[in-house]
Amino acid sequence: MKIAIMQPYFVPYIGYFQLINAVDQFVIYDNIKYTKKGWINRNRILVDGKDEYITLPIRKDSDYLHVDQRKLADSFVDDKNKILRKLAYAYRKAPHYDAVYALMERILEKPENNLFEFIYKSVLEICRFLEINTTFVISSTLPVDHELKSQDRVIAICKALNTTTYINPPGGVELYSKETFNENNIELEFLQSEPIQYHQFKNEFIASLSIIDVMMFNSTEEIKKLLASFYTIK
Repeated sequence: MKIAIMQPYFVPYIGYFQLINAVDQFVIYDNIKYTKKGWINRNRILVDGKDEYITLPIRKDSDYLHVDQRKLADSFVDDKNKILRKLAYAYRKAPHYDAVYALMERILEKPENNLFEFIYKSVLEICRFLEINTTFVISSTLPVDHELKSQDRVIAICKALNTTTYINPPGGVELYSKETFNENNIELEFLQSEPIQYHQFKNEFIASLSIIDVMMFNSTEEIKKLLASFYTIK
């Protein structure tokens, strides 16, 4: 069985969904520290030919809280409408605007103020839209020592799920030891995306934007081809 383990990210780029689509089970961390300058609660879309952020507002709280302990700010009631207005302005002439805008309305209207639950449910919603059927596992539900860090924690999760192959983005090449994984009877692979490009109106292409951008300009069938556009490094 193949698995991947990742942090939760708000409407992440297509590489995240390539990883989900490439495995049997996708473990999503809920009991990890929230990082302010990461991608957990923000991403980029195309606005007038340039990339701009869309951000989920977070309630002010301790910097030591895990993602599943953080809450959306009370201002989200207004901020979600700002996000929808920005999407409407940016993509109203995109070929798949109607379906994708309706999807984003469903995501943003969810009555959920827990940051992890909101992001987790939004990823599930997008997977349904893209017809990705991978099984999801929330990290805190697994019988492992959750005080473990980095590679040790990954290996413990792999063992708990009887994993034969662990797949990670290429950024993990410097973090993980192939020898250590082999010693634990787990094959280590890295997913490397092929160069992905598509028409973004008549603008110069901007790579690695939110999956929203991919969905606005590509049909589900076209996206399925993009999801398979990668190779693995062993």
